[in-house]
Amino acid sequence: MTGSHPGRALTPAPLTGSTAPCWVNLMTRDLESAQEFYTAVLGWTFRPGKLGQEFSVARRGDVPVAGIGAVATAYRVAVAWTPYFAVADADAAASRIRERSGTVAVGPMALGKGRGALAADRDGAVFGIWERTEPAASPRAPDDRSHAWLRLHTRNAFDAAIFYGEVLDWASGRPGCCEVSYEKDEVIVDCDGRRLARISSGAVEAAPDPLVRPHWQVHFPVTDVAATVAAAREYGGSLVEQRPLARGSEATLLDPDGGLFTVTDVRGLAAGDPG
Repeated sequence: MTGSHPGRALTPAPLTGSTAPCWVNLMTRDLESAQEFYTAVLGWTFRPGKLGQEFSVARRGDVPVAGIGAVATAYRVAVAWTPYFAVADADAAASRIRERSGTVAVGPMALGKGRGALAADRDGAVFGIWERTEPAASPRAPDDRSHAWLRLHTRNAFDAAIFYGEVLDWASGRPGCCEVSYEKDEVIVDCDGRRLARISSGAVEAAPDPLVRPHWQVHFPVTDVAATVAAAREYGGSLVEQRPLARGSEATLLDPDGGLFTVTDVRGLAAGDPG
């Protein structure tokens, strides 16, 4: 993670690559079907992962953008997109999660070129932590286009910001930490002068609707939201919600296995105020 640059336009953080603060991973049931869907909808290509035949890495061009693992049934977890945040020490971060009334469900354990764990915060939003233990070999994310950004829907944005700040060293004042600011009723997390995430209040833990319960929502940039929605429907997905932005629009979709994600017009992202 790197510090911010004053005066630099705030654009979404490149979440993947050798210096990224975060990685996104889809836990699904059927790897082949998921690859077919996301190839058609987001234009990704796939290569086998190093974690076994049930894992693959999605790429945009030569750059890794996301991981997909057909492990939802084996780990008894919901089909979902999940962010994994970079940490210096997975064991220490897992201890901080538990100390602050979060839950560590799996790990820390060996995960690719590092060690990771799957966890949930105090309100039940699922996330992961990952400690790199080997040098990065992947190219950096290009500056002109981010792969993804995040939004946390939670019960209380300020309480959540304290939890994640203490667990992930946000706003710690240490070199390279992400910065936290407040915008109306939301918490904004910026890394290297780029927007990593928004944290919004109002989620309800017991709500039957997964859009209302606390959760991390992954946003992917696209050049044509309408065409992306049409492709998702053609390949077995469904539209949950679509809303206008200051520039363009964004749509929340379900993939055929129930994985929830949002696609956002790149014009809105370029404006520096996603979501």
